[in-house]
Amino acid sequence: MAAAPPSRAAVTATLRAAGCVFAEDEARLLWRAARDGEGDLGAMLARRVAGEPLEVVLGWAAFRGIRVRVRPGVFVPRRRTGFLVDRAAAVLRPGDVLVDLCCGSGAVALALATETGGLEVHAADIDPVAVACASENLDPLGAAVHLGDLYDPLPPALRGRVTVLAVNAPYVPTGAIASMPPEARDHEPPTALDGGPDGVALHRRVAADAPGWLAPGGRLLIETGRDQAPLTAQAVADAGLRAGVRRARDGVTAVVEGCVTTPAG
Repeated sequence: MAAAPPSRAAVTATLRAAGCVFAEDEARLLWRAARDGEGDLGAMLARRVAGEPLEVVLGWAAFRGIRVRVRPGVFVPRRRTGFLVDRAAAVLRPGDVLVDLCCGSGAVALALATETGGLEVHAADIDPVAVACASENLDPLGAAVHLGDLYDPLPPALRGRVTVLAVNAPYVPTGAIASMPPEARDHEPPTALDGGPDGVALHRRVAADAPGWLAPGGRLLIETGRDQAPLTAQAVADAGLRAGVRRARDGVTAVVEGCVTTPAG
């Protein structure tokens, strides 16, 4: 005879003992997932206690009011990335071209395509697992998801046509990864975390080639951290774009914006 699943109170107690700060909320979500037939409660609880991110255990992350599918080994979208979505949404209109570079699960493209209808959407990532996950999220919207390094896999026909390049490339300095929470450090791919010695290595590469892809009036938008923002802005300026820094209310997240400069006269 199969053992009875643990009670909700027992799940909460187990999560609290494992150090989960929001044990009651997590227990509710796990309990609901099991009730809806989305997984075995005992197995899901064991995975969470072992340190897997809750979103990976559930199979989805809440982002901008949308359920974004996530898989093991894929970067879990953070709430702070909603600021990048806000900045992009202020620019985009139906018929525009959006590219979500370093897309991970495709959460940014999914949110923007949902909030601004009628976009031509492309997403790209170097990680095959991320691309497979992004395809699950974006294929129903008719978006194109590409596998490869930064701009390499994008269709050449996009050159000079992109309205918004939205980029959530890694910006954690290599030396700081060891101090990250185990959920991220041990369960998310290094390619989604490691931003190089100063956290801005990928940003420099993104910025250097961005002008050739942007349409007249197009924007490059890069999520970055408080400490990295000046370096990211310098990289954008060095690429010949007019650079500006927008800071989120959390005091930690920033978005560097790069616009194509118009020649004087």
